[in-house]
Amino acid sequence: MRSAKLMLAVVSIAASASLAACGGSSSDGASDTAASPAAAVNGNEKAGKTGKTGKVSANNAPENEIAAALQAAGVPNPDRWAHEVMEYRPYAADDTKLTSLRKNLAKHKPGEKTIDKIVSALTVP
Repeated sequence: MRSAKLMLAVVSIAASASLAACGGSSSDGASDTAASPAAAVNGNEKAGKTGKTGKVSANNAPENEIAAALQAAGVPNPDRWAHEVMEYRPYAADDTKLTSLRKNLAKHKPGEKTIDKIVSALTVP
């Protein structure tokens, strides 16, 4: 009986560690990273990610990472705008304010606030 309780405790600890490693610990089985696009953006330094700022590279990040960064920034319809960001690549390294992207996005009339949110989620390496 005692070894059964010990085994149950070990399995419970292992399961908890596994959930923590995956980034999810909610009781409903949902992953915390799935609920938080910012976590997905900040979790990795590879590809187009630039680290703790939550910004991704306008030139190098894949479309799904751009969409996650835009969603974290509160951009409505982030998938559509991520596609547009990719459409106008590459951006000049000295265009740190993404002026050329702003001009191209303005053609779609998203509104100045939306353009500001889009640009706030991006960087040019």
